[in-house]
Amino acid sequence: MFTEKVVLVTGGSSGIGAATAIKFCKNGAKVAIVGRNRNKLAKIETQCRANGGEIVVIIADLSKPNDIKRVIDDTIEHFGKLDVLVNNAGVGCFASIASDNAMEEFDKTMAVNLRAAVYLIHLALPHLIKTKGNIVNISSIASTAVLFETNFSYCTSKAALDHFTRSIALELAPKGIRVNSINPGPVKTDFLDTITPNKEDQEKYQEMIEKRTALGKQSDANEIADLIMYVASDKAHSITGSAFVIDNGMLIKV
Repeated sequence: MFTEKVVLVTGGSSGIGAATAIKFCKNGAKVAIVGRNRNKLAKIETQCRANGGEIVVIIADLSKPNDIKRVIDDTIEHFGKLDVLVNNAGVGCFASIASDNAMEEFDKTMAVNLRAAVYLIHLALPHLIKTKGNIVNISSIASTAVLFETNFSYCTSKAALDHFTRSIALELAPKGIRVNSINPGPVKTDFLDTITPNKEDQEKYQEMIEKRTALGKQSDANEIADLIMYVASDKAHSITGSAFVIDNGMLIKV
């Protein structure tokens, strides 16, 4: 399905990004995976190669503009082109608007969840125009629903990402470039580690979150990866400017 296609996946060291990178490799793509954790990326690289994939690992902090530029430069230097950009990297935080660190947490969240995606697309655009490629932004149902208190930074970043997706989808359509977003609900990944390292708190959160979905469960990262693969494929050649919700019915129960 993706033979000889070059795919760039950010946040590729675990969870949705890792599952997506592995699936693209299984389907013949050449993949650049980006992340901060060298050891985790090495494990994903091994799995990708075991599935016959050609892969390049890029260690980068997407809160830093110079690292973002290097991600695109290294991908093009290694593969010579770019067909699909998957903006998956993201961070989450809980901070009250009244807290002393409110603006610090807001700036950190917006830098990775929104600005990095914008800058990556800006830099990747000349290469995507050549291949008539496409972009998949990983958003969240938090873009339309406030699920938790003190989560304003994350909600705001994802709402902005969705509207950014629609805006550039309209602009880039005449160039043959499609842009869409995937909006997951709760997914079983290690994303919780970025919010709280306390395992007991994580277990309570998992139990609580599953009760809030209509289907009474969370998604597996591979389910999200399957949807990303479809949206990025030629099977979805008529789809652009859309947001695909995959949340086990969480929004209809809110």
